Amino acid sequence: MADTVTVIAAGEMGAGVGKRLSERGVRVLTSLKGRGTGSAKRATEAGMSDASDDEIVAQSDFILSVVPPGQAVALAERFKAPLARAKRKPVYVDCNAIAPKTAEQIGTLLADTGAHYVDGGIIGGPPAPNYSPSIYVSGPHASEAKRLAGYGLNVRPIDGGIGAASALKMSYAGITKGTTAIGIALLLGASRYGCAQELKQEMSESQPQLLQRFSRQVPGSFPKAYRWVAEMEEIAAFLGEDPAAREMFLGIAKLYERIAEGAAKQSPAAAAELDALLQFCSASPTAQSKVG
Repeated sequence: MADTVTVIAAGEMGAGVGKRLSERGVRVLTSLKGRGTGSAKRATEAGMSDASDDEIVAQSDFILSVVPPGQAVALAERFKAPLARAKRKPVYVDCNAIAPKTAEQIGTLLADTGAHYVDGGIIGGPPAPNYSPSIYVSGPHASEAKRLAGYGLNVRPIDGGIGAASALKMSYAGITKGTTAIGIALLLGASRYGCAQELKQEMSESQPQLLQRFSRQVPGSFPKAYRWVAEMEEIAAFLGEDPAAREMFLGIAKLYERIAEGAAKQSPAAAAELDALLQFCSASPTAQSKVG
């Protein structure tokens, strides 16, 4: 018989994971506690059923935590008591973009419950036809999560204890989203000094692949920036032993916070910056090969 898996919450990623599992015959539970109508709609479309915390713990073989990074510890705290009093313990897999020390904190928090805890990190977008993101897992019980690969999830155990999978996620996200942030900052700088079109032309000739990346990734960051603020702060914590790197990602967190304010129309100045970025990222000049 297929396992019962709880996926919390039914955001884009959580619902995508839930749908992949339900399509493979898995009974998928979720919690819509405190969630809006959008989450409820996504859960229904993904074949996920709402359940109480005690029902989730009693009936699940796995609980996958897929929430914004700033909510990861709170969710573990919420499930600590239900897990502790349950006779049958599910495997708790934290799949969030959190620093290794945060992953360790969650492990410590759940240690007395008797439930097996797995550190995880998702790299890629939500599951789609012919596509699966990579779900890296680590820790003493990582091999147990490998069972989910039988239901269409690309689960990849890696060597290392609790924190190793999170460190991999932090490193990858820092490279990809950090590069996008650098592009945003410098494109805005060029716009302020009136040389944005000249920069665009130069990049089309000497860095066409980078221009194509920014033209795709920069606008794509607008609706996601509010989620990336806490993620950049977690990366800063991950890099805490390097003060310069830590400060760099705290600055990137503030940049994404401003982008989020613009996307939500909370700040006219930030909204104007987004308009400038969209103008830059619209139809690119004809690229010509250039050496130098």
